[in-house]
Amino acid sequence: MASDRIDTVERDGLVLDVGDVGPLDGPVAVLLHGWPADSSCWSEVVPRLVEGGLRVLTLDQRTVAPGARPRGRRAYRMPALVADVVALLDRLGSDPVHLVGHDWGGAVAWSLADAHPDRLASLTVLSTPHPRAMAESLLRSPQLLRSAYVGLFQLPVVPEVLLGANGGAVLRSVLRRSGLGPDHAERYADRLADADARRASLGWYRGVPLSAGEVAGSIGVPTAYMWSTGDTALDRTAAERTAAHVTGPYRFEVLEGSHWLPEEHPAAVADLIVEQVALPAR
Repeated sequence: MASDRIDTVERDGLVLDVGDVGPLDGPVAVLLHGWPADSSCWSEVVPRLVEGGLRVLTLDQRTVAPGARPRGRRAYRMPALVADVVALLDRLGSDPVHLVGHDWGGAVAWSLADAHPDRLASLTVLSTPHPRAMAESLLRSPQLLRSAYVGLFQLPVVPEVLLGANGGAVLRSVLRRSGLGPDHAERYADRLADADARRASLGWYRGVPLSAGEVAGSIGVPTAYMWSTGDTALDRTAAERTAAHVTGPYRFEVLEGSHWLPEEHPAAVADLIVEQVALPAR
């Protein structure tokens, strides 16, 4: 495992920013944020993991890092997002890591666990169900309605205008109504005040139709999945169907609260990750 701190990772002409704290010789946890967050979503989780003896790396993914905002929908296909994380794992070395993802970071984590199971010691996903469970739920639950905003985000120009309107007031309101605390809502909306940041952030959603044939399969690595009862974006049906797509050791945790698990429940999230790290090696 790399014995020097990592602050950036470069791939395909892009530069992604990395936070790297904790003991250099500790088990490694790599944390992937979602939309419209950045790695600051883990600000209350990371110290708890470090106290547990982990080396923790947080990646500002493609769309967020100023040096990683390519143009065009194809640049945000799932294989490209996965390859960014693999580039970080390559910098770290050959030892398997404990991968954690929330929201879009969870989607990337599922796909990486499918494509590169040998790179992972464990997988922890927050909020985001397995993509096949998500697809199955669309016609079996209110999930299609909850995902309607994804269709809106496919439109050109309009979503950027809405997200930037009145200094980001619309986005702040939506985030706060969904349960995100005011400080985080303010920070995420302020980051998207930049027009290029707004355009890039929507790349994740606009790349979805181009990744339709690359959905993750069954997951064999030890997996923990945490979902919250007040999640306005992700329905319980998909959460419960996720178990059918994990063949390895599996743990499903349900919390009371909103979609924003790292910000709202940092202690529970950190405890779950530490417990995954403590599992016997495969």
